[in-house]
Amino acid sequence: MTLTTSLLLIIVVFSGWFCLRACRLANRTPWGNWFLNYLDGLNRLFCRYYHRLDAPLLAIPPQGAVLIVANHVSGLDPLLLYAITNRPLRFLIDAHQYHRFGLTWLFRLIGGIPVDYTGRPEKALKAALQALEAGEAVAIFPQGGFVLPSQFPSKLKRGVFWLAQHTQTPTPIYPVYIKGVRGMGYAVRGVFIRSRVQLSAYPPLYCAQEEEIANCAATVQALIEGRTT
Repeated sequence: MTLTTSLLLIIVVFSGWFCLRACRLANRTPWGNWFLNYLDGLNRLFCRYYHRLDAPLLAIPPQGAVLIVANHVSGLDPLLLYAITNRPLRFLIDAHQYHRFGLTWLFRLIGGIPVDYTGRPEKALKAALQALEAGEAVAIFPQGGFVLPSQFPSKLKRGVFWLAQHTQTPTPIYPVYIKGVRGMGYAVRGVFIRSRVQLSAYPPLYCAQEEEIANCAATVQALIEGRTT
């Protein structure tokens, strides 16, 4: 082994150790899995330094059922929500994306819930309800697919409100508005097109009663579309 090769090997080993250490220190969510813990740290670093995300942690309870809703403009959006929470999130994911080649194992590992919009979407809602009843945090993009700001206002799917109504105890809904994403409209490319992201988080809403649903839905829609006045 030449001196040059030895130096390169030392540099590679040191760089790998430094990166793993940085990911470990950046990790905030206890996934119960060392690989996901490191991945959590890597995602936080990626969102903070590459996408220049400047947002505090979302003030959600440390335990108990929680619903997080946000507008959906790109494939980057779930990563951003992971980066501002300190609890594992169970995302409802379009079945076509869930079964994307090479990613299904990861979506299964993080507890993703596939939604078959063309078949039986109620199966996903029942799975999400079970997760909430178990005290987990569930994240939903109620606009369904990507909806760009030029397409606001958009019609929200009512699954999140059905879930809020059917949990045994009142479940808070935390609205988040995502803006500043440059790769809007792209699933994979949107993750890698550098952005300057801003997230606006709002106090929780409770929509457990049937008579509250219409007003609650209008409020959620206004907040996740950036209309706060």
